[in-house]
Amino acid sequence: MDRLQFSAWQYVAEILRPEELPVLAAHALVDGRDSPALRELAGLPRRSDPAEVRELYVLALRELGIPLPDEETAGRCLLVRLAFGLTKGELSPEDVGNRLSMTVTARTREETRFLSVAADYSEWLGPDELPGWEKELSTAAHSLAAATDLGPSIGVPGARSG
Repeated sequence: MDRLQFSAWQYVAEILRPEELPVLAAHALVDGRDSPALRELAGLPRRSDPAEVRELYVLALRELGIPLPDEETAGRCLLVRLAFGLTKGELSPEDVGNRLSMTVTARTREETRFLSVAADYSEWLGPDELPGWEKELSTAAHSLAAATDLGPSIGVPGARSG
């Protein structure tokens, strides 16, 4: 998954802070992406004016042909990415629970189920409750991964498109 595309979802969902954007731009340059605004953004200090940073970030995305998604799409992509991360073994169930934020959005039955189960995570789940929750989360993640049309949008090779 392209880090700039992923950052666009995070940016729209307001979980990516402006002070993180210059470092993100520098990494994108190292990854082979390039545009005038991206170079300028990468050269800004972390404590730059947030409005200037945001403006350069949006301009860099535009120059690179990366659209900013609407809020619902960004939230859904973040949720689906968590599900795929769990199904591929890139995230543990606890990682999913900890990375869940108020910015994720569910529209389909499978998204709603996965979000509902993930939201039940708590560090206070007892040792007798945790295995059941993990199994339920894994089942919900696999159902979502099989049913979603957002796989290609989040860079999952071989995922179905809608």
